[in-house]
Amino acid sequence: MSGHSKWASIKHSKGKADKQRSKVFSKLSKEISVAAKLGDKDPAMNPRLRSAIQAARSANMPKDNIERAIDKSSANNENNFENLRYEGFGPDKIAVIVEALTDNKNRTASNIRTIFQKSGGNLGTQGSASHNFNQLGIIKIDKKEISDEQIFELAIESGADECISHEDFHEIQCPMNEIYNVKKNLEKIIANFISTEIEWVPLNSA
Repeated sequence: MSGHSKWASIKHSKGKADKQRSKVFSKLSKEISVAAKLGDKDPAMNPRLRSAIQAARSANMPKDNIERAIDKSSANNENNFENLRYEGFGPDKIAVIVEALTDNKNRTASNIRTIFQKSGGNLGTQGSASHNFNQLGIIKIDKKEISDEQIFELAIESGADECISHEDFHEIQCPMNEIYNVKKNLEKIIANFISTEIEWVPLNSA
């Protein structure tokens, strides 16, 4: 019985992991499809698509799945998806930006408004919160890859504006339209990256 119980436990654990992986792949696939639909299907010409593909590869998503997601960008079932931004304020008037990918903007707006209200905040208008942020290219590298001194010099030489060393990783900031040029320069020395993304960075983090 103990052997059977152990197998059942392993099977249950694997099934749960497979379900979670499938959920992640589905989300990544949708982002790839929409990125390809909104821009060029060539990753070299589409920064958002490049970022989505890199995220998929980091999650060990099969190459065939990625290619199918790009091909789906012209399919009818992707035509109604929109990339929307909501702005508002949370508790203590903290500025909040929410980016959502949706096929029903009325439902999503209602859900976002409810979340803000339940959290003690309120949903604002376009521009009400975003003026408190800069959109920057953010590249994160594990500190095991390179020392604080080396990464600072390399980041500046690669075209970055700033390099911040945290406890476990280095954070390189650059203009969002330069993120892939900066990363290409970094790749001459560094092989592994934690993430490469466009992020909203607060103007005042105090």
